[in-house]
Amino acid sequence: MIIMPIKEGENIERALKKFKRKYEKTGVIKELRARQYFTKPSVRNRVQKLKAIYVQSLQREEE
Repeated sequence: MIIMPIKEGENIERALKKFKRKYEKTGVIKELRARQYFTKPSVRNRVQKLKAIYVQSLQREEE
């Protein structure tokens, strides 16, 4: 459960923005999207490897 302490007289838009940011950081939406369909462990591992290779190539180009 997300608890948002709000100061008296604080703007509601600012409080909503804080809440949305905090909610995004928890990863709830990401997890829900991942659970919508089943991915085989081998496919999941392959995607992780490809992502790692891509990130590594970006880091090499940066150097």
